[in-house]
Amino acid sequence: MSTKDNKGTAVITGASSGIGAVYADRLAGQGYDLVLVARRADRLQEVADRLAYAYGRKVKTIVADLAGDSDLRRVEQAIAADESVTLLVNNAGMGGLQVIAEADADSAERMIKVNVIALTRLTRAVLPGLLARNRGAIVNIASVVAYGIAVGGIYSGTKAYVVNFTEALQSEVAGTEVRAQVVLPGPIRTEFWDVSGINLDRINQDWVMTADDLVDAALAGFAQGETVTAPGLADPAGLDTYLGARDHFYGSLFAGKPAARYAI
Repeated sequence: MSTKDNKGTAVITGASSGIGAVYADRLAGQGYDLVLVARRADRLQEVADRLAYAYGRKVKTIVADLAGDSDLRRVEQAIAADESVTLLVNNAGMGGLQVIAEADADSAERMIKVNVIALTRLTRAVLPGLLARNRGAIVNIASVVAYGIAVGGIYSGTKAYVVNFTEALQSEVAGTEVRAQVVLPGPIRTEFWDVSGINLDRINQDWVMTADDLVDAALAGFAQGETVTAPGLADPAGLDTYLGARDHFYGSLFAGKPAARYAI
């Protein structure tokens, strides 16, 4: 692929397998150089070598555990200093659907660090440069459970943060050439389930999507200008209705005194 095809550098976290590895493949094919971040050095290098050979792009790897403070700051510093970065895909994440009373506190803290803290800090690391260059995008991977609170309150809570954070970010960068997108996967057939200790076979298989289909749909949604991309949603009017009702509800919350039903 020639130099003229270069779209800058895409940073992808959780890139050693699953959704992250597919993003790396697709973006390299579109003309991006890559910075791939993940914990597993051997798997990460395998992905990097394969993509460098297949697409002729520059591929750098950073082995890091984003739940660790020192590793996270090392990644922050590296991507903040790289003026070629035009795209950040915050894909790294941890899952688990434990009820709150039974969740392991240390595991919950680790999940919050990866799903919320790392995503926020890495976004903050690249955003000033993207705005200064007036070019680029940040893609955050959330989950459909961001909109459902029946199970996994800690996990769904972290993903609700990702949705709200990304929508606010898009509002803040409106009027520039920088964009934000949040992607809402349902169950995806990846190693995520094994790591999370959840048996994917117990889930309705009609709900399960491949990582390839998920990423291809997410990229199509990005090309169509979507801020919120729900690949499994057949009728986008449903999302528009939900967001409209949410905005109306939000606007009705502001008042100078309690509502009459509280009899104060």
